[in-house]
Amino acid sequence: MRSLLLLFLFASIAMAQGNENPYDNPVPVAPPYYRVRYEASTKEGELQFPVTYTLWLPEGVKTLRGVVVHQHGCGVGSCRSGQTGAFDLHWQALAKKHDCALLSPVYEQPEAANCQLWCDPRNGSSDAFQKGLADFAKQTGHAELATVPWAIWGHSGGGHWCGGMVLLHPQRVAAAWLRSGVPLFEKKEGRNIVPYETVPTAALGVPVMCNLGTQEGYSVKEGRFSGVWPGVQMFFGKMRQQGGLVAVSVDPLTSHQCGNQRYLAIPWLDACLTLRLPKENGQPLSPLDVSEGLLVTLPMPGAEIDSPVPAKQFAGEKDETIWFPTHEIARDWVQYMQDTNVTDKTPPPAPTSVKVDGNVITWDADADLESGLAGFTILRDGKPIATLPEKPRNPFGRSLFQGLQYSDTPIQPLVEMKYVDKSAEAGKSYKYEVIAENTVGLKSK
Repeated sequence: MRSLLLLFLFASIAMAQGNENPYDNPVPVAPPYYRVRYEASTKEGELQFPVTYTLWLPEGVKTLRGVVVHQHGCGVGSCRSGQTGAFDLHWQALAKKHDCALLSPVYEQPEAANCQLWCDPRNGSSDAFQKGLADFAKQTGHAELATVPWAIWGHSGGGHWCGGMVLLHPQRVAAAWLRSGVPLFEKKEGRNIVPYETVPTAALGVPVMCNLGTQEGYSVKEGRFSGVWPGVQMFFGKMRQQGGLVAVSVDPLTSHQCGNQRYLAIPWLDACLTLRLPKENGQPLSPLDVSEGLLVTLPMPGAEIDSPVPAKQFAGEKDETIWFPTHEIARDWVQYMQDTNVTDKTPPPAPTSVKVDGNVITWDADADLESGLAGFTILRDGKPIATLPEKPRNPFGRSLFQGLQYSDTPIQPLVEMKYVDKSAEAGKSYKYEVIAENTVGLKSK
């Protein structure tokens, strides 16, 4: 069997040509965006790489209830892609609904460096992350940032990081989504990995979703990332046999790229935050009633996908089951496992603050929580004159207005909500309107 360390190999896109330091060009920030950066430490046990954290705050939020973390994977390309994570409109919609901040780290891993030096949170990244939150608390005036719970998402080595944070800080983690990476419970082939030996009892109460592509050893057994599925099986088995609230979802279309996973991940995190965030800050996370969820047997490759049933009605071996918090998430999981086409029947929010300056039209818009934001139609005097983007494209899944990188973040430079009406005649008055469209084709007012 290939080493499980394969899941930490570079999941990178090509670096910008001619840029010696790929981390030199971050997106500029101004409120509601904030940033802190720390240089690498030379002290044993502290973070050996520089790190930058970017934070977004929902407009008008008085008291934050939590932090949603979007964690990149290993390799220079994936680390660099984290520079746009806090600017993702879809992830912002999740954070905004729950009065949470959205945070995206960039661990400045050099080419060919040991990813374990940051993706294992015991190697200083856990402490740096918490220091960042404490400094953001001072910078933003939201003192609660230092103590509120976390909902954490991670890809590849970021999945390893998120799983490690569940084991280290279960009292702070409301839920964790592990895409294509998990922490390890045993040492493999003499690699420089320190396994986790025990699972804290509190960690068993944290809902965790292990998510991977079918080509990562699930149905396709060979290839660069074939070690991901055996790692997931080991982690799932260890956690579930002790009663952990761990689930597995498999993208039938992909390998290591994130694909359409956000259309299950964001609703799943939404459901978990709804159930777990305390009504008042300072109170512990609400425990989940396992008997009120749904169960289904973990499907093996090639097997038929069963329909989840209420936990109270399940008659099989529960050690081999996946647990879901709600009927809606169980339904979405079945669809995702078949073709990733998670359904959505609600239109996106209508754009706001449409402004015209000469022939330049600008506007604001929130993404649809379930299906994100695919694009806009520009109307002039009630008639469509343009669609943005003009040529939608996404090699990794559904087309998004902001585009999508390998590690589930917007493309840089960030696209603007802006249209120049080159056919407008000088001195003539027009009425402009903008319609938003989500990724399942539903349009706003």
